[in-house]
Amino acid sequence: MKPFSGWAGRALVLLLLACPLLAQAFDLEQLGAQLAKPAVVRGPFIQEKHLRALPQPLTSRGQFVLSREHGLLWQLHSPLQQDYRIGDQGIARRTPQGWQQQPGQDVAAQQSRLFLAVLRGDHAGLADDFELQLSGDAEAWQLSLTPRSRLLQQIFSAIHIQGGALVERIELAETQGDSTLLRLPQSQVDDSLSEAERLARAP
Repeated sequence: MKPFSGWAGRALVLLLLACPLLAQAFDLEQLGAQLAKPAVVRGPFIQEKHLRALPQPLTSRGQFVLSREHGLLWQLHSPLQQDYRIGDQGIARRTPQGWQQQPGQDVAAQQSRLFLAVLRGDHAGLADDFELQLSGDAEAWQLSLTPRSRLLQQIFSAIHIQGGALVERIELAETQGDSTLLRLPQSQVDDSLSEAERLARAP
């Protein structure tokens, strides 16, 4: 009788074929490294706020600049103009008197910190507050977040993120039935901030 014949041989072949697939499985470490690699990511954003009381979503548009070193600059262009700076120190809003720190416990602040962690690929930080479930591969992936903490459970019921080389879509489902959809349709990477972007961050 020849070795590895019959069902045993077929099982061995299937196992050998599966090994490269298992080795190439796309995981959270790889996703984090992929998203954290660019020094700068910039592009337009479209944000839709879906409220139960309104038949149409509230839509806002603007530009964002994510710097690995400096955090996130969020420039709202419509329906009003307003700049936000989001970093490890929290969220600040630009006023005629300069940048002013904002309260850290409201929904906007929670969303801002979440956006920063997601765009940075900070899966370790996200895992402190959420159960993470990743599917897909490096070119087309989906990440689902389920809140762990009681505070976040009072705000979000689930968060779904999709992307490829960069984050392309973030959907936040709120506990009370409202939701927010953020689309980043034309993000681009760069090695450094432009002069205008550096000035926009200045105190």
